[in-house]
Amino acid sequence: MTSFDNEDTSAVKGVADQDEPKFSLAKVKAAAEGVNKTIIDILPPQLKEKVPPNAPVLQGLGAFLGLYLMIGYGAQFLCNFVGFLYPAYASVKAIESKEKDDDTKWLTYWVVYSAFSLVEFFADLLLFWVPFYWFFKCCFLVYCMVPTSWNGSITIYHKVIRPFVLKNQERIDKAIDDAAEVAGKFVREAEGVTRDAVAEGARAYAASSKSD
Repeated sequence: MTSFDNEDTSAVKGVADQDEPKFSLAKVKAAAEGVNKTIIDILPPQLKEKVPPNAPVLQGLGAFLGLYLMIGYGAQFLCNFVGFLYPAYASVKAIESKEKDDDTKWLTYWVVYSAFSLVEFFADLLLFWVPFYWFFKCCFLVYCMVPTSWNGSITIYHKVIRPFVLKNQERIDKAIDDAAEVAGKFVREAEGVTRDAVAEGARAYAASSKSD
């Protein structure tokens, strides 16, 4: 396993070294306009022709999703779908582009998403009782994916995940190596048992054939 203590990826370093961006309504408006444009861009051509360039698609869609996540059926599926749809689309675009900064950005999102899913799995019994949980989760995921420098995935990664991993990296690497060794030993033992069973079956079949 290799250490990333001296990680020099430009996008990550730039975010880590810069001052914490201040939250402002102007930045929220700019982010909303960017997402709104992206939504219009991915609409089917027939539908896109009927939508004005500055139509408040995001606001209408957000209001509908918010209401549905509170009272609608299948809120869990819809929430997870939102958490995958735009990030997956943006990740494909990042992979196909020659720039590396967007790769780092969306890799950071998926790391945070995975960590959140792990916490959510173990806290499921408690989260079940939270009113409008899927609405709040959807808001959190949108905060993590919003295309700005102050989005939640970058903040959570640098303030929570990265310090934890760097602090415990040696123990994590050792645990992974030990698990791989145990798994390899188990596979080898299983292969030996399988070979013995096949050989025993072949001998038994050969002996029964001779007796016949």
